[in-house]
Formats: sequence, structure tokens, C-alpha cells
Amino acid sequence: MFSKSMEEMREDSIEDHTTHESETPSDPQLEVKGLQILQKKKKIEKDDDEEEEQLSVEQIFQHKKVPSWREQLTVRAFVVSLFLSVLFSFIVMKLNLTTGIIPSLNVSAGLLGFFFVKTWTKFLDKTGWLKVPFTRQENTVIQTCVVASYGISFSGGFGSYLFGMSESVAEQSPNFNDSMNVKNPQISWMIGFLFVVSFVGLFSVVPLRKIMIIDYRLTYPSGTATAHLINSFQTPAGAKIAMKQVKTLGKFFTFSFLWGFFQWFFTAGNNCGFVSFPTFGLEAYANTFYFDFSATYVGVGMICPHIINVSVLVGSIISWGVMWPLIDKKAGSWYSSSLSSSSLNGLQGYQVFISMAMILGDGLYNFVKVLGRMLFNMSKDIRDKRNGVLPVADRDSLAGPPLSYDDERRTKLFLKDQIPNWVAIGAYITIAIISIITVPFIFPPLKWYHILVIYIVAPTLAFCNAYGCGLTDWNLASTYGTLAIFIIGAWAGASNGGVLAGLAACGVLMNIVSTASDLSQDFKTGYLTLASPRSMFVSQVIGTAMGCVIGPCVFWVFFNAFSDLGQPGSQYPAPYAMVFRSMAILGVEGFSSLPQHCLQLCYGFFAASIVINGIRDSVGKKWSQYIPLPMAMAIPFYIGSYFTIDMCVGSLILFVWQKINRAKADAFGPAVASGLICGDGIWTLPSSVLALARVSPPICMKFLSSATNARVDAFLGS
Repeated sequence: MFSKSMEEMREDSIEDHTTHESETPSDPQLEVKGLQILQKKKKIEKDDDEEEEQLSVEQIFQHKKVPSWREQLTVRAFVVSLFLSVLFSFIVMKLNLTTGIIPSLNVSAGLLGFFFVKTWTKFLDKTGWLKVPFTRQENTVIQTCVVASYGISFSGGFGSYLFGMSESVAEQSPNFNDSMNVKNPQISWMIGFLFVVSFVGLFSVVPLRKIMIIDYRLTYPSGTATAHLINSFQTPAGAKIAMKQVKTLGKFFTFSFLWGFFQWFFTAGNNCGFVSFPTFGLEAYANTFYFDFSATYVGVGMICPHIINVSVLVGSIISWGVMWPLIDKKAGSWYSSSLSSSSLNGLQGYQVFISMAMILGDGLYNFVKVLGRMLFNMSKDIRDKRNGVLPVADRDSLAGPPLSYDDERRTKLFLKDQIPNWVAIGAYITIAIISIITVPFIFPPLKWYHILVIYIVAPTLAFCNAYGCGLTDWNLASTYGTLAIFIIGAWAGASNGGVLAGLAACGVLMNIVSTASDLSQDFKTGYLTLASPRSMFVSQVIGTAMGCVIGPCVFWVFFNAFSDLGQPGSQYPAPYAMVFRSMAILGVEGFSSLPQHCLQLCYGFFAASIVINGIRDSVGKKWSQYIPLPMAMAIPFYIGSYFTIDMCVGSLILFVWQKINRAKADAFGPAVASGLICGDGIWTLPSSVLALARVSPPICMKFLSSATNARVDAFLGS
């Protein structure tokens, strides 16, 4: 492979020849000569590409110096990270407050980070002011910082446990809406709470990094995919493709933003605009089956695997197509017909608790599976060491192949800049003590001994979550959080603010296990890009600190801009806030709070989740791809079916695109999806500003049946 300087000299020489020939295009001999030069150029580029493909990743980069961990942490990297953190926090917050489905945005963060810094360094290079070149390690630092920052928008509970404490959500339930079990959001205590609980998870997983990355060689699919993308950016061919991907992302970002702006003009009232378009008729619309023209969820559907989109569609058909219409006919028999649509003692109670049963069944199954696999592998390693056999990456045999050149180089550098275990353990204990002292002042029902117990068991749960994420790419932080809701809520008791204590305990534990999983993903990305573990850790710490400020500020914008935030049927219903609060009520009050026959249905769907997961694992990969995922099926049970139509449209677009041109779809599909998600997500910022300024849309576009329309015309005519 030619060096960069040689390649530039060769291209300059060719350009000189072709420029000279173009001055006399009428000479046939010169035209032939120019054609030969162009063919030679193409052949050289082809030979370069073939040579590049034959070399392994680290052989391609073997002549490039790996910067020290301090050199990987640049000011420009964190300036770009700050900008992208705000961008992605708005996107994640919108997803949090609408359906709660948040796809992996690691690739988008890596791509945009490359674009911004590469553009800046190109400008400086032309002016002669560039002193530090842009490296893949710096790109990894940016991606790590951004993911850590917007991850707080998820683990911070703004669409789940934290907002579930609020008065607007508590009023939807007749019980436990007193002052002891309610705490309205305030930007000061939210930032303070996140700062004292969000960093512990980082230190809990640091002593286990070698086990996860080197010994077990866990996959971490998102981290691995991001690393391959970042590595490809730094090759000549990869850089060209990356710039094309960014242009594609920009086109669809612009389209999505302008589409959101256009739709805004028709939303002057409830159920107005394209978001309420009765695509399949008014009867289907009443059961939430319609396409709401959301560019965000079309993009989400393109990013999520096809089985996820099919699963949510199956869940929509089972719930809103069959179950809820049948249970609705039982009004007056199973539950009082005079109850409001938001009452947990009516139809909404079935929707919330059955959905919750499926989520708990799926989470419990995966927790036990991951724990069992982890214990089995650890016991196998112990037996191998006793027998004198070294652990290997290929666990199907006792004699694995020798490490490749890439793995040898990566392992050497990964073990070079280690973070001392005593630093991690000391920091964990220090932050835990601070948290034990300060959190009870924020949430009085949550006592110091509750938090102490959480911090004692948290490292084990953080390891389980990081290990499971390495195998499946699923972050089960919500599952571990629900365990804290039930245990701590019941321990605190109904008369001592058990609902608020359970939700706050969920926040403490969920932040620990979620950040531990995120850091493990980043360690994998850093391992594959030769980024230092120290630079990864520092970047994660800085990104987490950014998120602890940005997340609450972004939520505060939504909270003040939209007065109906968290209300069913509103633009931002925050469905998981009610689900998490219902879990806390169930943990404190017991099964007596459930409507008639709801408990039996919950048992059935809880068992069904476990059985379906068992079947998926027993039939193998070939057939499991056709079996729906219970966790995904459960999402529309409470939220509705409208977003599933959007996601299936996105999945269908990608499926057809892959059939027509698989290579192009794989290369540019994520860029198209990211553009759709980012554009529509960023539109929420100006729409929030307009709402805060009390600027209302000028038009309400509604759809009525012919009979209703006739009555409206008659009323207006009179």
C-alpha cells in the first residue's frame, strides 16, 4: 500500500498531465494518451484497494503512530462532543417521551464526529495551521463522550422512573398521589441526583475490563460495529464513503426537519394534523392503527432489526386488534363503565399491567440466562486452570488457535494504559458514601440503609448487565431497576412513601448498571481502534458529566413547553412513566390494586414471555429469527399501534432496498435512518421554543366521519 504522500504526488502528476492534454482536445493522439493515463490511474487505485483488502486492519495502520492517551484527548474532540451531545439528547428525549424505543445511535455519533473534525482539520491543513492530525483514536473518544452523554437521557429516567414521581403522572392513579409519594421535577435536584449516582457504575466495571474484553472476548455488537466503522473512516476508500454517507445524512436531515416544520402548521388543537391521519379508516384509527407520518420512527424502523419491527406489529395486533376491543365490551362487568379512560382500575389497568407482566417475564428470563451462562463459563475456566489448560477465545475446544497479529497488537496496547484497581475501588466507595449521605435529602422516604444495600449488590448486577450486553447487545438496566422498585418499595412500606422510595431506588440502581454497560461497549470499541482504556474512561467521565447537565436541561424544556406532557393521548404521553409508577404501586399495595381478572391475564402473559424466549433459544438461529421477541411485543400493549406502522414502513423500505442493492443499502441505510431521526428530533427544539412563546399553529386539520361532518355543517349553517 502506498503512503499518503506518495499517493498525493502520483495524483498531482496525473492531474498535471490531464490538465495539459485538455488544453488541446482536438489532437487524437493526445486524447488517446489522456485516456491511457486515466486508465492507469484507475488501475493503480484498484490495486491499492485490493492490497488494502488483503491486509488486516492493524497491518493497514501499522506504520501510523498510536498517540498517547493524553494526546487522544483533544479540545476539539470535546467541543464537537458537546455539540453532538445536545443534538442527540433532544432526539433521545423525544423518543423517551413518545414510545420509549431508543435505537443504538453509536454509529451516527461516530459518523458525525468524523465529519465535523475532518472538515475542521482539512480547513486547517489548507491554511497550514494543522499541527495535530485527526486519528481514529480521537474519533473513538468523540463517540464515547457523546454516547455517555445522551445515555443519561435514558438512564436518568426522564421518561420513566423520574417523571413517574411527578404530580401529573400521579394524578392518573387514585392511590398514593399524596405529597409523600410525589416529587415534581426541578432542574436543581435532578442535576444533583444524577451527579451523585451516575459515576458509580463507571468505577464498578473497571476492575473487570480485562475479563470482559480479553479473557471472554465478548462481542458487544454495537461497540464492534462502531469500531469497524471508525477504522474504515481512516482509510482512503473509507473516508470517501464516509463523506458520501454524511451528504446522504444531511439530505434526509433537511427533508425530515422541513417535514416536521410543515406538519406543525396543521396541529392547532388535539388530534389535529398529519399525526392523526386515519390511514386505514376511522374504526382502525380509534384502535390506534394508522400511519402518523413520523420521520423519526420510520428511521427507527430502518435501524432496528426486522424481527423487532415484526414483533411490535404482532404485539399491536394481539392487543389493540383483539384483546382491548374484547375487554372494552366488558365495561360494567369486569370494571365500572363510569371510570375515566386514564384510570388504572379500568381498561388502562389491563393495558399497563399486562404489558408490565410481559416485560418482567422477558427480563427475568434473560437475567437468569445471562447469569447461568456467566457462572458456567467462570466454573469452566476454574476447572481448566486446575487441569492446566489456559482459557481461550474459542470455547468450543480446549486448544484455541494462536492470536492473530491484530489481536496481539490490540491486547498489548489495551493492557498498557491500565487504570489501577485501587483507584476504581476507592472511588466507588467514596462516591457511594457521598450518595448514601445526600440522596435521602433529595428523597426522604429512601433511607440510607436502602442505598447501602443497593451499593453492596450493584457491582454484581453491573457485571451481569455488562456481560449480557456483550453477548446480546441488550441493555437490561430497566429490568434491574424494576427489581429495586419492588424490593425497596415493599421494604419502605405504604405508609412511609414506598412508591417514591421504590422509584428513587430504581434510579440509583439503573444508573449504575446502565453506565457500566455503556463503558464496557466503549472499552470494546477502544480495543478494536487502539484507543487507550484511560482515554476511554476519561472520555466516559466527561461525557457523563455533560449528560448530567444537558439531560435535565433538555427535559426542562419539554416539561415547560408542553403543558399536557405525560397525559395519555397527548403529543408526548411518556408511557413508561405510568408503567414504572404502576410497578411501584403494585410493589407497595400488592395485587389488590388490579382490576378483575387482570391478575390471571398477567400470569398468562408472564408465562408466555418465558415460554417464547425458551422456544427462541431452543430452535437455533435459523428459526429463531422468525419468532417474535416478547419485550418488543409488550411495548404497543400500552402505548398503541401507530408507531408500529411507522417502524414497519421503515423496515419495508430497507428490505426492498436490500433486495435491489444490498451493498448500497448496508452502506447508506444507517445514514438515511440517522438523517430522518435527527431532523425530526431537532425540530422539537424550535417547536418547544414556539410553545414557550405561546405561538400556536394557524390550522387544525381533522378527519370526521360523513355523519359527524353533516352534523357539524348543520350546526355551523344554523
